[in-house]
Amino acid sequence: MQLCEIENVVRDFVVTNFLFGQPIDLRPDESLLDRGIIDSTGVLEIIAFLEERYSIKVDDHDVTPVNLGSISNISAFVGRKLERAA
Repeated sequence: MQLCEIENVVRDFVVTNFLFGQPIDLRPDESLLDRGIIDSTGVLEIIAFLEERYSIKVDDHDVTPVNLGSISNISAFVGRKLERAA
C-alpha cells in the first residue's frame, strides 16, 4: 500500500470524524493537536481506527507526536507498521 493512499484514508477519517465534513486548509505535516483538531480522546479514536482499518497494533510507546501528530506522520507510521508485518 502506498503512503499517498494511506494519507488519503487518514485525511478522510480526520475530516469526517473531527471536522464533520467541513473543508479546511490542513497541510499533511501540520500538527492536529496544535490546530485543535484532535485532543487526547481524538488520538485514541485515531488509534482505534488505524488498528481496525490496517490490522496493526499501536503500542503505548508508539503514541507520540512523531508517529501520530499529523496526517503525514500517521501515514508514515502506518506504512512502517505494514512493512514490518509483511
